Amino acid sequence: MNYPANLKYTKEHEWAKIDGNVVTVGITDHAQSSLGDIVFAELPSVGRTLKKGDTFGVVESIKAVSDLYSPATGKVVEVNAAIGDEPGQLNKDPHGKAWMVKIELTDPASIKDLMDADSYSKYVASLK
Repeated sequence: MNYPANLKYTKEHEWAKIDGNVVTVGITDHAQSSLGDIVFAELPSVGRTLKKGDTFGVVESIKAVSDLYSPATGKVVEVNAAIGDEPGQLNKDPHGKAWMVKIELTDPASIKDLMDADSYSKYVASLK
């Protein structure tokens, strides 16, 4: 599994790319691999306010339905509409083109306990 070092991670298997006060969010390689072929994704509307840990959407695969959890507190400022049209992108490029939402932080402290790539890799290994 590949976990880019420039990203932060949650125990719920979302990644967060922090760029100033905007956090780009997606699901990890581990998540997409565990789910299998993703056939549907439901994402929030731009303008929705999220608290860290809130459910912001759903992904559905041929195996399961999984909630998506916000790694940060803030407002959704952009949604990757291409995911709704082509949810299979989540399997192909989960840490890149298949980002899901961008959240403008309203509580910068909400991201301080996210894991780095090494910690997340160890966490995933502990689940086996």
